[in-house]
Amino acid sequence: MTGPISFDTARLSERTAQASEIDELGHVNNAVYVAWVQDAGVAHWFDATDEALRARLHWVCLRHEVDYREPVLDGETVEVRTWLGEASGPRFDRHVDIRKPGSKRFSCQAKTTWLMVDSASGRPVRVGDDIIERFGLDPANHRRGRV
Repeated sequence: MTGPISFDTARLSERTAQASEIDELGHVNNAVYVAWVQDAGVAHWFDATDEALRARLHWVCLRHEVDYREPVLDGETVEVRTWLGEASGPRFDRHVDIRKPGSKRFSCQAKTTWLMVDSASGRPVRVGDDIIERFGLDPANHRRGRV
């Protein structure tokens, strides 16, 4: 199976910076980048799942690690790429790269650790092979220590 496991195989979307997202320094505010990171992960989950699964399971963000490099200005369009990292128990790492089309440098790069939760009980649930496969990934190669 080949799924989104690297920058080159990532799920790709685009965003255009809006005036309301620009801070006093004239570029996209750092908090907006974090929202874009979250939006990319949620959109990927919606792409890979159906309504029944989303009613049964949801994700909670445990941690964001974010680096900023190139500013994005009002009206500029960026490419948002997201791919999956390691799964371990109820946790799944997700990577996001935000950059201007054709740029060699990222504007924002993030690694987020998500926790899968049972919607009814509110308790963490192990990321099963069925979830990994939903993203087009091979479970045998996508557990902690194998990626």
